[in-house]
Amino acid sequence: QLQASGGGLVQPGGSLRLSCTASGFSLDYYAIGWFRQAPGEEREEVSCISRWVGYTYYAGSVKGRFTVSRDNAKNTVFLQMNSLKAEDTAVYYCAAAPTGRCRDDYSDWGQGTLVTVSS
Repeated sequence: QLQASGGGLVQPGGSLRLSCTASGFSLDYYAIGWFRQAPGEEREEVSCISRWVGYTYYAGSVKGRFTVSRDNAKNTVFLQMNSLKAEDTAVYYCAAAPTGRCRDDYSDWGQGTLVTVSS
């Protein structure tokens, strides 16, 4: 089971770090995608980290501001979000792809964490 955490209220220009933690299985061999969904909007994949070192994906809307990383020893994937904007407000989810490849079929989804960017 996956669990996303670390959301909260932050001012524009601020930072948050989200965590995606797995219980019951190891994330070592999975690609982990980060998604977000704002009210009335479609779900968007904003980032992903593959099981192979060095491969990451970022949507254009977050490139240069968000950084995804993983700590296999802690069985956790992080999404560092800097220079946050009001349009980053959404519920953020993490999901696991058992193939290890980014943007592949995600079979496991965690409950989301709400990020609100507002002054």
